[in-house]
Amino acid sequence: MRKADIRRTTKETDVAVAIDLDGTGAADIATGIGFLDHMLDLLARHSRVNMKVKAKGDLHIDHHHTTEDVGIALGQAVKRARGDMKGVTRYADVHLPMDEALTRVAIDISGRPFLVFKAEFSRDKVGEFDTELVREWFQAFAMNAGITLHVETLYGSNDHHIAESCFKGLARALRAAVAIDARAKNEVPSTKGRLGD
Repeated sequence: MRKADIRRTTKETDVAVAIDLDGTGAADIATGIGFLDHMLDLLARHSRVNMKVKAKGDLHIDHHHTTEDVGIALGQAVKRARGDMKGVTRYADVHLPMDEALTRVAIDISGRPFLVFKAEFSRDKVGEFDTELVREWFQAFAMNAGITLHVETLYGSNDHHIAESCFKGLARALRAAVAIDARAKNEVPSTKGRLGD
């Protein structure tokens, strides 16, 4: 049962996350930030990870703390849910088109967190959401999930489409990387014999 529940409470936010890596993509998302809810809903749907995310934050200041803390909690949940890593595929990559935008995402569930994020936005906001927070979410998620993650938008002109292609690309790569390889279901995919540190 590759499931996990995480609760993160600070003076700025209160975030509760529950995931099932072997789910159907069911999502129950309420962060108080409409655009982030939309991105997390499609992340769940396209990764096939069941995801429940509830967050209350200091939105009267801005969206930064809530966005970052949701990324932290979701990353921690993914790390906890994958357990001992036996049988996990580990590596995956995808090119994800979203209308005129194309984003490449590559992932290694290595236990060694690192993010390379290359996506340029032409506007400061999509609706009420600061576009700079897209990278902040990915940084928080990758560091806390313990994954190496490369995200690069190769081209695109619509900022909503660029952000969406990043999240959908992560979803499809994550779906493949956490899948159990039937030919190696009792093996940790590393010559070291272990992953995660």
